[in-house]
Amino acid sequence: MRAAFIDGPRSIRVEDVPVPEPTSDQVRIRIDYVGICGSDLHYYFEGANGAFVVREPLSPGHEVSGRVDFDPAGEWEPGTPVTVHPATFGQPHPDFPDDPHLWPGGAYLGSASTWPHTQGALVEHLLVDRAMVRPLPASLPVRRAVLAEPLAVALHGLSKAGDVRGRRVLVTGSGPIGLLAVAAARIAGAAEITATDVLAEPLERAAALGAAHTIDVTRDQVPDSAYDVVLECSGAAASISTALRAARQAGTVVQVGMVPDEARPINIAPFISKELRWYGTFRFKDEIDQAIVLLDENPEIERVVTHEASADDLEAAFALAKDSRASGKVIIAVWPEERTGPDAGQSL
Repeated sequence: MRAAFIDGPRSIRVEDVPVPEPTSDQVRIRIDYVGICGSDLHYYFEGANGAFVVREPLSPGHEVSGRVDFDPAGEWEPGTPVTVHPATFGQPHPDFPDDPHLWPGGAYLGSASTWPHTQGALVEHLLVDRAMVRPLPASLPVRRAVLAEPLAVALHGLSKAGDVRGRRVLVTGSGPIGLLAVAAARIAGAAEITATDVLAEPLERAAALGAAHTIDVTRDQVPDSAYDVVLECSGAAASISTALRAARQAGTVVQVGMVPDEARPINIAPFISKELRWYGTFRFKDEIDQAIVLLDENPEIERVVTHEASADDLEAAFALAKDSRASGKVIIAVWPEERTGPDAGQSL
């Protein structure tokens, strides 16, 4: 089978490797689609994602959809459409028993945070633990299901904010996670959603997904103390300062966007003076199950996907995904088999 490996900055290659054989506790998935995430971009362009450096060839990819290829236990028939929860959880911790995504010793598909690295899904066939498999509703196309993991990230952030029905919500940063946060807040009943970015094209996408107002922060200022909930999805220091300033007194700010593991200047005076609730988020717990339901019920979420790229030109796919003016979410068709019907991929 074919598999893609990142060796270092701007170095990705495809090679033939043996098709893996599952144990009784594993399932082999034939991958159809992989979404390119921000961490994948860091691994490819920089050879590291924050403190996690590529030290051996790494297959990227944790946004996954495909079909069961072989289940030795016979629980799922070959061809069963699935997505995958990309985490294996570590040792339970008595102080937070209900938050397995925070337990020490866990792993995540396509990550250099572990040694050996946890290989990802940019391969034709992927072995996963049985508990990671999520079968899809018959009405949910495999292509749309590739959004389950990033939507789960947005939903986990939204869960930290609590009930947003009737609330004024600000989403800072209109990249793919920000766009999915806009969609999730709309579905959750937010009264009014505003999205920010530094480019016009992402803001147009945010409006299409439910943002009533958009703000280009290179031209206009975000109003002070105007929002009940702020979902900060960019990870930029200036945007974090804006988020704290934009939240109302006793409001809520949720940090969804990842930031570098380094000191950066942020103005926290509004956090103190307004007695804000400010939450961090890390990946997600079990929100992927809710994400599957929402993707099935709300097909318009697939508008987040602006391009379907070929696995035969990965350099171009990663370059496109990095260009937020040109693209929203870029997904890769992983050396597709002949497909017909509603799941047949169409380049956008």
